[in-house]
Amino acid sequence: MPHSSFPPTILGRLYLVLLGLVVVLAGLALLGGGAYLLSLGGSAYFALMGLALVVSGLLIIKGRPLGAWIFAIATLATIGWAIWEVGLDYWPLISRLLALGVGATVIALSFPLLRRSVGKAPAYKGSFAIALMLAIASGAGFATMFIPHPTVTASGALPERVAVTPETEQKNWEHYGNTPGGSRFAALDQINLDTVKGLQVAWTYHTGDTPISPGANGAEDQQTPLQVGERVFLCTPHNNVIAIDADTGKEIWKAEINAKSSVWMRCRGLAYFDATRPLEQPTAPNSTPVTAVAVAPGALCERRILMNTIQAELIALDAETGAFCPDFGTNGRVDLKIGMGDAPDPSYVLTSAPTLAGTTVVVGGRIADNVSTDMPGGVMRGFDAVTGALRWAFDPGNPAITLLPPEGQTYTRSTPNVWASMSYDPASNTVFMPVGSPSVDLWGADRTALDHKYGASMLALDATTGREKWVYQTVHNDLWDFDVPMQPTFVDFPQKDGTTVPALVFGTKAGQLYVLDRATGKPLTDVVEQPVKPGTIPDEPYAPTQPRSVGMPQIGTETLTEADMWGATPIDQLLCRIAFKSMRYDGLYTVPDTDVSLSFPGSLGGMNWGGLSSDPNSNYIFVNDMRLGLWIQMIKVETKTATGINTGGESVNTGMGLVPMKGTPYAVNKNRFLSQLGIPCQKPPYGTLTAIDMKTQQVAWQVPVGTVEDTGPLGIKMGLQIPIGMPTLGGTLATQGGLVFIAGTQDYYLRAFSTQTGAEVWKARLPVGSQGGPMTYKSPKTGKQYVLISAGGARQSPDRGDYVIAYALPDGQ
Repeated sequence: MPHSSFPPTILGRLYLVLLGLVVVLAGLALLGGGAYLLSLGGSAYFALMGLALVVSGLLIIKGRPLGAWIFAIATLATIGWAIWEVGLDYWPLISRLLALGVGATVIALSFPLLRRSVGKAPAYKGSFAIALMLAIASGAGFATMFIPHPTVTASGALPERVAVTPETEQKNWEHYGNTPGGSRFAALDQINLDTVKGLQVAWTYHTGDTPISPGANGAEDQQTPLQVGERVFLCTPHNNVIAIDADTGKEIWKAEINAKSSVWMRCRGLAYFDATRPLEQPTAPNSTPVTAVAVAPGALCERRILMNTIQAELIALDAETGAFCPDFGTNGRVDLKIGMGDAPDPSYVLTSAPTLAGTTVVVGGRIADNVSTDMPGGVMRGFDAVTGALRWAFDPGNPAITLLPPEGQTYTRSTPNVWASMSYDPASNTVFMPVGSPSVDLWGADRTALDHKYGASMLALDATTGREKWVYQTVHNDLWDFDVPMQPTFVDFPQKDGTTVPALVFGTKAGQLYVLDRATGKPLTDVVEQPVKPGTIPDEPYAPTQPRSVGMPQIGTETLTEADMWGATPIDQLLCRIAFKSMRYDGLYTVPDTDVSLSFPGSLGGMNWGGLSSDPNSNYIFVNDMRLGLWIQMIKVETKTATGINTGGESVNTGMGLVPMKGTPYAVNKNRFLSQLGIPCQKPPYGTLTAIDMKTQQVAWQVPVGTVEDTGPLGIKMGLQIPIGMPTLGGTLATQGGLVFIAGTQDYYLRAFSTQTGAEVWKARLPVGSQGGPMTYKSPKTGKQYVLISAGGARQSPDRGDYVIAYALPDGQ
């Protein structure tokens, strides 16, 4: 019989009206957006859910319990739909269910009031029990957001740790990637899985060069320091070079270069040359010898630091005093613009470390993206490490030019360039060069046969003569800016018969990992040619196929579907689905055209300049990546000058917004594929750390790296250590102590992970974010191992600093 002893109060009725109104408004948003998504061929769920919520909300406004029952049925249907669409994948599930779970909890708590409004018994026990279960489930879902969710969990037999011996122990970190072959591996184990928890700050040094980035342009700190003996050598965004004591961090000398460019001010690293050491000659058959050089005993610059600058100079400094080397170029400087033709700031800058190849210093150079078809060329050059004299040039547009161009000519304009670091193999006297795209990146109608040959490739040159040994291409007629962006890493690649092949491994912005024979450039793992769809740009020589390195793991390159769209709220996810279904998308090699298309991963990566690290004992390599899609639209312009268009192609955001491609019939609009809250539209993680077993070419483990603590929706710092996995810049450091270190995330931490399992075993809060690569060394004076990181600020963070921080174990540990 009716129960009307305690009808709702006026406040209770007002509460139901407000609750129903909130549900109706949410339903209308889902219904309207869902109907539009359905018209694009998308999922019917959102329209149906929106309709259910509108009906539920209207009934709740009227005080009808049926409104709660409809909400409950919609909730159960959503759970079934979510599991059907994404399985038990954590982040997609939490995006679909958490907000609804909170809403269902409120509805369950309100159910007694709804029953009382129609004269029924309130049923407190059942309602509150259901509300409690929903609250516990929602709370558990929220709590597990603070727990890492590995994409691949380590399983099976774990690699054994090998102890460092006095014979194998590392003495110095003399090269950008530690070794000439870019291993980023240190044979040191004082800091190991057992002791790492005791790491603490040993000293902090301030460089005095805070990388302020006004607007979208400016400076960034991306360095990996060098260490030789008792000294650590640093470089700053304005190319100042500093020597500090390895044990105390106290400054020994500073050479203030104060180089400036309108954009892209950074120094990623240095090179070190010691003329007193015996000359190392190659041992491989048919290798050319290394050219002998000499510096008078006791003269300045027997040991020297070499640096490329953002003002296109190659500089040599005395490692003992910081003085310019008088025997090098003109008072320690070599002008790298000679022979380049018109090269105004910032069309040609150098940000990566020079490569010491025997007694030859090899340099490339970064050419501005998407600005013009008439840009400086991508010539690679080798200079005498003592005199600075030009030994050779390799012009990818005219290989007949082997030194300076003929009088009245320049190196070929707008050719593929080498902006990232290179590697050197002393055994064969070969330098290995990661090559980018010709200018402009996204339009290739005027590219030459040599542009097509060398673009987006790995190139091997003789270090003494500069002549080509082999070239291997990773993208044909690259229209995506899918450069080879990193220094290749040398490995001894295991064969099935137990032997090994000297190889190099590298990643690309397209998320591909290639393993090539160092001697021949032939792939040692399977690569297939994937058919791709052409576009409609006139005269564009679209490649019918593109390579995919399927014999190695594909890192963050899955072909997205509507179900992969994500959002912090269901409405956020709905808008991302609409955006996704509104764009043309054909997978990895979706060509840009005059419509709006999606590129995933975009030109940011994939993998970028930080490089890989390796562990020769376990045969693991470690890869960090970012997963940021871009939407792209080429826009027809009236003239080929594209006047009046923002030259955003030279921002540190690598060309977000409308940018010109002068000399072409098009401008291009590029932007990150983000939700309305500023969150990437595809599901997390957005950055991972991956261990790959080179014996099996399989992922051993993969974990998200980075939290939203120092970033968040609309750029607001969330302050929550939710390990969703953030885009990474900078590289990793692997050590024989069973650790892999990384700092290049959006939050302000240096972290250490177990190389065996991928478990995070230590982290330290940094004063600002870092884009640098961690390095480590053992002091020859104290025997203490240090881990060093440079922290100048994360890519998208306004917080900036000038910190170089060393960590070590406490005395006696």
